[in-house]
Amino acid sequence: MSGILERILADKRGRIERGLPKPPAGQALPSDGARFVASLREPGTRIIAEIKHRSPSAGEILPGADGKVETLALAYRRGHAAAISVVTEEDHFGGKPEWLPRAKRISGLPVLMKDFIVAESQLDFALSLGADAVLLIVRAMSPADLAALASGARARGLATVVEAHSADEIERAAAAAPDVLGVNSRDLSSFSTDLGGLEALAPKIPPGPVKLAESGIGSRADVLRLKTAGYEAFLVGETLLRHEDPEQALRELKV
Repeated sequence: MSGILERILADKRGRIERGLPKPPAGQALPSDGARFVASLREPGTRIIAEIKHRSPSAGEILPGADGKVETLALAYRRGHAAAISVVTEEDHFGGKPEWLPRAKRISGLPVLMKDFIVAESQLDFALSLGADAVLLIVRAMSPADLAALASGARARGLATVVEAHSADEIERAAAAAPDVLGVNSRDLSSFSTDLGGLEALAPKIPPGPVKLAESGIGSRADVLRLKTAGYEAFLVGETLLRHEDPEQALRELKV
């Protein structure tokens, strides 16, 4: 595990020990994991469009993110995103949990809570926000913990996006019976991306879960390349967030 990931997980456990924040005021929209998965299985190029303030590798990506959540979510809806990913991790990514219900309410799209989940209490918190799916990172936990959290998510009606970075991790991810098996092209040690690595790992994903390509996707050619390799859905963040017209950027990725 990289030093950066270790620090993120340590800070996350510290926050959990101090107590998770109370959900934002107002009734959250109901969670619907089945709708999230069904949206990714529809015909065409299915893109999960991301809302993210910053990252350890790229620094600040979206200045003034708190004031742009609704604008981005509407742009993603108009650009026909399959779903929205909201990065809610506070300490290293500058996210805010309340962004998730705000994005979901105004867009009407299914929403993935992208955070570093290590405890069942976070699954309840995801429900309280109205998340439809949660991210589980293979490298962040033991196989037993992964199985328990995946089972806990399913019991709550949440879809599971289980993320792997290698052939071995794909095998561990598949054992958790995910709804979506994501392969992230970003190396957690160097934080560089490698689409060639994504291509090579696509055949390792067994039938069943939606095959999701994550990170480093910057153009229609990248999407076509990964679609040809066997991926069925694509998570895109920085390419959209840095574009002056995210809706148009999203449309331009479609093949």
